[in-house]
Amino acid sequence: MATKQGVASMIAVALLVAAIPTGVQSIGVCYGVHGNRLPSAAEVVQMYRSNRLDSMRIYFADSNALKALSGTNINLIMDIDNKNLASFARDRNAVNGWVRDNIKAFPGVNFRYITVGNEVKGSDTQFILPAMKNVNAALAAAGLSHIKASTAVHSGVTAGFPPSEGTFNSDAATYMAPVARYLASTGAPLLANIYPYFSFLGNTDQIDIEYALFTSPGTVVEDGDNEYQNLFDALVDTMYSALEDAGAGNVRIVVSESGWPSAGGDKVNAATAANAQTYNQNLIRHVGQGTPKRPGAIETYIFAMFNENQKTGAQTEKHFGLFNPDKSPAYQISF
Repeated sequence: MATKQGVASMIAVALLVAAIPTGVQSIGVCYGVHGNRLPSAAEVVQMYRSNRLDSMRIYFADSNALKALSGTNINLIMDIDNKNLASFARDRNAVNGWVRDNIKAFPGVNFRYITVGNEVKGSDTQFILPAMKNVNAALAAAGLSHIKASTAVHSGVTAGFPPSEGTFNSDAATYMAPVARYLASTGAPLLANIYPYFSFLGNTDQIDIEYALFTSPGTVVEDGDNEYQNLFDALVDTMYSALEDAGAGNVRIVVSESGWPSAGGDKVNAATAANAQTYNQNLIRHVGQGTPKRPGAIETYIFAMFNENQKTGAQTEKHFGLFNPDKSPAYQISF
């Protein structure tokens, strides 16, 4: 017999999915596991299946999740941990073994992209491109060349305003320009973690919260023929301009993370359930139409499925979930 709590969580996800515009290629949810008392991987995958969530991102080769995903047709982004980048850049045999054990061994999983590092920083950025090349070579050797290797970056790798002036900043350009051109050659997208919340929090004197929440009543930024009514579009289009500047204008962006915390406290009290509800609801409704620079559906992954109480950093990091560990909704999403 279904519990009231279980029914409530199923209804909440069903409402979430029902609001997805027809034109959206894919709305996914990121599945992180930095929490205690989280549901089992099998329970989590069942939540995706029964509520028609068709895409997932996981942050390491989680055998329990991979077993549960087998045969479900759920699209999967799977990360290679940053700590493995150096060895994967240097040792093709290590990559071959990883592909064999974590991808080829799960033929029933619909792998979409392999993320070669997430928001890689410092000297480790030198390993992104050679590791990506080795991953693609290993995938091809295994007969899996339809799976594409990419990397995930955050908005901080870009500079320039308005969006049409976007470039990769001086620190990032040395590695991002070659990465971008390589993605153009393979046909893989760039994975971008787009967080208006963090951009707003870092510039509260210049950015209005309505611009970050998709609730501005009119145009906020004019950029030639393009008009921006929300910060999400501006951040995505700045990244597109940076790709163009790097000679990789044909590379598509997949928004591999986006979300808003519902609690945890911050300097302007923006991390509230009401704001999280507003942001994620509006994000789902918006991404079907694309950005001023690139109209068309944006493949987008909401961060995250659950509140994760073991995440490090600011307290807000623990409160990005749509659901609590007991599967009850962190806040209601009404449509």
